[in-house]
Amino acid sequence: DLVESGGGLVQAGGSLRLSCVASGLPFKDYVMGWFRQAPGKEREGISSINSDDDATVYADSAKGRFTISRDNAKNTVYLQMNSLKPEDTAVYYCAASVTPGILSTTSRVNHWGQGTQVTVSS
Repeated sequence: DLVESGGGLVQAGGSLRLSCVASGLPFKDYVMGWFRQAPGKEREGISSINSDDDATVYADSAKGRFTISRDNAKNTVYLQMNSLKPEDTAVYYCAASVTPGILSTTSRVNHWGQGTQVTVSS
């Protein structure tokens, strides 16, 4: 299971930190990622972090504002979101995969969280 938390309502320019706790899988062996889906839009890959070298990948929309990190001792992946914009409003999903490159296609994701709502007001 993947369980997200940390979503909420924030004003534009504000920050939120999302957390995702994994259970029932060998967390340290999984690539972890964050996706988001706004109403009427497709699910979009935001960021991922590798299992072996902690290499990170960011979508253009997240570069310079969002930071992904992981704590293998706590089976947790984080997404620090700064300088939030109204267009960041979406349901944010945690994802786990045994293969890298998950931002390019959701078909590589093996496990999904239930999602947490992020709303940014203008």
